[in-house]
Amino acid sequence: MSGSQWELPPELCCRPMAFVALTGLDVTYNAVHRAIWDAFCANRRADRVPISFKVLAGDHEYPKCRTKRTSYEWYIPKGILKTGWMNKHLNLVPALVVLFYELDWDDPQWKEKQSECATKVEIVRTSLQGRNTKVAVVLIQKKTPLPPGEDLVASERASSLCNACDLSGKSLFVLPHTDHLVGYIIRLENAFYEHAQTYYYTEIRRVKSHKEFLNKTTHQLLFVRHQFKIAFFSELKQDTQNALKYYRTAYSLVHELRAHETNMLEIKTMAGFINYKICRLCFQHNTPLDAIAQFRKHIDLCKKKIGSADLAFEHTAWMSKQFQSFGELFDEAIKLGLTAIQTQNPGFYYQQAACYSQDRKLTAQQLCQAGAVCPIPDPLDTPTGGLDFYGQRAWRQGHQSIDPPDPEKERTGILALQIKERDVPHSELIIALLSNAVAQFKKYKCPRMKSHLSELLDYVMCDYRTERWWALLTAILSTALRCSYLMANVKDYMTYCMELLGRASTLKEEQKSRIEKNLLKVLKNEVPDAEPDCEPSGSSAAAALWKDRMALSGSNEFSIEVQDYVPFIQCKARFLAPSFHVDQPIQLQVFLRADCPHPISFNKLSVSLSNQCYNQWCVVEASGQDTMLLTPGETSCFSFNFVAKTQDVGKKIEMTGIELMLGSGRWVFLSWRGAGGDAASAHEALQASRSARPRGPGAGARPEGAWDALTIQHSTMIISRVPKISVQLSHQPPALNNEMYCITLSIQSQEEGVAREVRLTAGLKPGQDANLSQATHVTLDRGQVCDASDPALLPDIPLGDLNPGHKVRPLCGTTAFPIFCVFYVCPTFRVCLEPLDRVVVDIPFVLMTDLLSSSPWPLLLHSSSLQLVTMATCTPHPLSQLEQVVLQTGECASECFCLQCPSGAEANGTVATGQYVISWRRCPLDMVFYLPHVESKTLTVCVSNPASPELPSFGRVRETLPVRYHIENRTALVQQVEMAVEPSDAFMFSGLKQVRLHILPGAEQQMLYNYYPLMAGYQSLPQLNISLPRCPATDTHTLRRFLPQRIFVKPQGRELDDASIAAA
Repeated sequence: MSGSQWELPPELCCRPMAFVALTGLDVTYNAVHRAIWDAFCANRRADRVPISFKVLAGDHEYPKCRTKRTSYEWYIPKGILKTGWMNKHLNLVPALVVLFYELDWDDPQWKEKQSECATKVEIVRTSLQGRNTKVAVVLIQKKTPLPPGEDLVASERASSLCNACDLSGKSLFVLPHTDHLVGYIIRLENAFYEHAQTYYYTEIRRVKSHKEFLNKTTHQLLFVRHQFKIAFFSELKQDTQNALKYYRTAYSLVHELRAHETNMLEIKTMAGFINYKICRLCFQHNTPLDAIAQFRKHIDLCKKKIGSADLAFEHTAWMSKQFQSFGELFDEAIKLGLTAIQTQNPGFYYQQAACYSQDRKLTAQQLCQAGAVCPIPDPLDTPTGGLDFYGQRAWRQGHQSIDPPDPEKERTGILALQIKERDVPHSELIIALLSNAVAQFKKYKCPRMKSHLSELLDYVMCDYRTERWWALLTAILSTALRCSYLMANVKDYMTYCMELLGRASTLKEEQKSRIEKNLLKVLKNEVPDAEPDCEPSGSSAAAALWKDRMALSGSNEFSIEVQDYVPFIQCKARFLAPSFHVDQPIQLQVFLRADCPHPISFNKLSVSLSNQCYNQWCVVEASGQDTMLLTPGETSCFSFNFVAKTQDVGKKIEMTGIELMLGSGRWVFLSWRGAGGDAASAHEALQASRSARPRGPGAGARPEGAWDALTIQHSTMIISRVPKISVQLSHQPPALNNEMYCITLSIQSQEEGVAREVRLTAGLKPGQDANLSQATHVTLDRGQVCDASDPALLPDIPLGDLNPGHKVRPLCGTTAFPIFCVFYVCPTFRVCLEPLDRVVVDIPFVLMTDLLSSSPWPLLLHSSSLQLVTMATCTPHPLSQLEQVVLQTGECASECFCLQCPSGAEANGTVATGQYVISWRRCPLDMVFYLPHVESKTLTVCVSNPASPELPSFGRVRETLPVRYHIENRTALVQQVEMAVEPSDAFMFSGLKQVRLHILPGAEQQMLYNYYPLMAGYQSLPQLNISLPRCPATDTHTLRRFLPQRIFVKPQGRELDDASIAAA
């Protein structure tokens, strides 16, 4: 809810005057009509009748007149007073409509113009639509009329015109356009005023006639409404005595209404309106005591009618407005001749209004939630954009029952009001009221009240600085400066002078020059000149007080903290670096800038640090009688240097304060906390960082750039000095995995003296991967191969003393440095060149290793070997197939080994293979790769067809191919074997197609088949299926793997004879 919500409507505050509408005047293009209009409205003296004139078109549509109510039996009023009623009767519905028409008595076209005039009158009456508004006609004539009774033609035609227009003789007027136009206009105004009086008298009688239809059970609101309307019509009729009587009656009736939470605001609003009217009329009747008594009665009756607890800030806002409005009425009456006294003047009412505004601010801070969001749709919006009745809620207009119709709408409406209250500039309202109070107390010579309110001004000026309302701040500072002068408060006077001279002040240069002159006088222990707008008696009394203050020698030193102000001297300080080495001088700079019109001198500048032993090096003082000078608009820089102590290494040094000493006969110490800055510098720094223009009054005249670019650095760190010892590393990266990597260190001293007890720590940098630290080992012995016993870090290796220019070269080798992987080894197991996922006991298989080089350099493979654990090699002494092979980057080398899983290995389990050892070099080095484990399995029955001389490696079409199968029982039980041969389209065969055998433990049975190939090419042999009924879990797929699956069959040949040879 904004502050303007509580403003009284302008139609309530203005003086009601009869509204007369003028039609038929073309004030834009007709000079005669323009002169007539100017005579009505220009230079109206107080002795002319109170009428409000307005030029309207002849066919102007006036507000429609509602159908007159004949009974109130079932009528329930929705509110007390409609928001547009007063404005309607002040500016929309005229008491009299005057038609101006140019027509002379001897006009040759008299009948035509008479008919036209009658038509225009009828149009006006039609547009009024049944209202009681009077209609009059004014004939604009070029000639001066003869005295009444002498012009018979004029009398006859006037009577004819009245009959045609249905007018009485008192409603027809003649206005000759002559040199005496204003005199005729005044006579017309008086006649118009009489007609308006008649209209408002009729309206009063009409409203009074409704009383007999009302009852006090359901029509209480109408009793208040009708009394207010009668009083308002009486004011329009200029009958202020009766108006006051009816307003008092309405005020008594409004407090007789049953008040509850839903209609409390409406009752208080109407009570405030009627109270304002009563007080205004009392002052107008020159009875101020009656006005004061009425206002006190009003406050006593309403101060406890708070209403909703969630909207308590509305009550304090309403109370503040009541006091403010009465203060304004009181002040207006004084300007019109009323005499006020010291104990009863408008200042007290402004002060009380400010107190209620402060209560409003505190209550709003307690009730209004900071993070709340306005509901959608906004419950405060109305279809017409305004309220129908004064003092009602937008979300329940016309509701008069005790309980709200919709609790949810009530809750959201209260929330919306609370959210809008957050945007109200409370401090601005408080300052304005306090300023008015101070001006009144100054006018009526109330020094104690002035002193009290000056303290309040200091309290609220903080908000103006924070919100950067420079114009308002300047006005308050000017008022505070006058107060401090009149009270001879030296410290406050100097403080206000310094801020009014600063960049936040909107004063003109000559005003600032006068203030600076007075400030310099005070600094010299002299009496300042009187402030403007001070009464002579007050200035002479203040001058005497100042002389007494200057005579006191014990109070010549003042300390003013300017951090929370915007003073006329700006200060910024910084350390030149965020850290300094202990052997470097610490550099500190203080920048000062004066914003006053003329140069200002100072005597001393000092900086306080967190370590007070350095303060003695951060002081600059004027020598002898000389002073240091600050030129307006220029930046002065003062540099300080000091060397930190060794014990402060690792500590932070901060600026705790800056002090500037001004004055000659009286000393003033301006102090800044930290590294300077003031109430406006933070926002200015933010704007400067965004490359915006400097803000604040007078910013356009300030040079941009250098000052805004200065940043504050309030602290610095003391760090240890950089040693003058160079360390150089010599090595060939990258390091290869499992390589002895040699790093040569060269350490040289560049110190001026001998560096004693130098120690070296070698190893990996801390904070890296833990696995890397565990796999890396360091040694100083270049010929030693590192192993797990060597550490990853060699601390405190003694190097002895280093003379200037002396070099030390310790060697450092590292192994298991997993930075660059040299080889990728991929072992696979194969049978018949097909990959295996498991091997069979006593059946040979092939192990193939693929070795891929990823080294950036060529690598020489010295040798390779297998170190088997469980497996056995089928070759007694296998030779390395990769010996002396050189691998370039990305090349791959492969090697094969024939292995066999012996019968003693764990059956149906995982068997360890062993290690594959490679010896290679960039430097000679052995690398061990652990071969993967493999699963082993024992077969119940083994089937094979061992190669024999009589079994060819190929067959021939239509030639017999003998195949012999050996079935061996490897168990301790007699096995029953069922064998079946599946037919094949590529072979015919002879032998047992299906047979059942019994094989003793360890025995072997042979089965011979003769295959007869039918087709050439690679052909699938007839499939031999074996099953063991006594061992159903036997994997027949594994048995089938050891049988030949395909064979190459050659086409059938023919004998070559001699003839064919010859033909070839």
